[in-house]
Amino acid sequence: MATRREPRFKLCRHLGVNVCGHPKALKRADTKKNASASAARTGQKVSQYGLQLLEKQKIKAYYGILERQFARYFNEASKSDEMTGVALLKALECRLDNLVYRTGFARSIRQARQLVTHGHILVNGSKVDIPSYGVKVNDVISLKEKTRTNPLVESNFNGLVSFSVPYLEKDKAQFSAKLIREPLREELPIDVTEILAVELYSK
Repeated sequence: MATRREPRFKLCRHLGVNVCGHPKALKRADTKKNASASAARTGQKVSQYGLQLLEKQKIKAYYGILERQFARYFNEASKSDEMTGVALLKALECRLDNLVYRTGFARSIRQARQLVTHGHILVNGSKVDIPSYGVKVNDVISLKEKTRTNPLVESNFNGLVSFSVPYLEKDKAQFSAKLIREPLREELPIDVTEILAVELYSK
């Protein structure tokens, strides 16, 4: 299975946003933003293509996907009745690895993907080890019984109380979360302008 392996903090600095969710990366990302602002003041300009490419890179980084995966999601989203960019982000947001991360079982997409591929995650009581699995409304994501006593996972889940999104309903007692509805675009905890990425891919 192909995965992104570049240094997380370096990627955050390059993109100017905290795509990995680490507080130190956020500080470094802020430094990058300040540097970008300084560049803008000196008259350096970024082309429209550059802006479009940056937004596509940000989406890929937030969800930890590669180019071929992005293309597949884009093609599916372009067939949707919704705006392509919104449909794209909603599909990515409902990937199993991402919702394992949003639930708080892991502190990063990479860690969440490991939990999934190593067979620690159940969907509606059945093991699912495919990170790209599309979670549906009313699906319940939970940990295997043995994994619930893993100190790292337990610490993540109990410690990330405030790490929540309105479309996931958590049950701390059962180490689980339920996708109660589709996410709305404005609820997604990502900083991207998806229309620019759509414009790039629509050429």
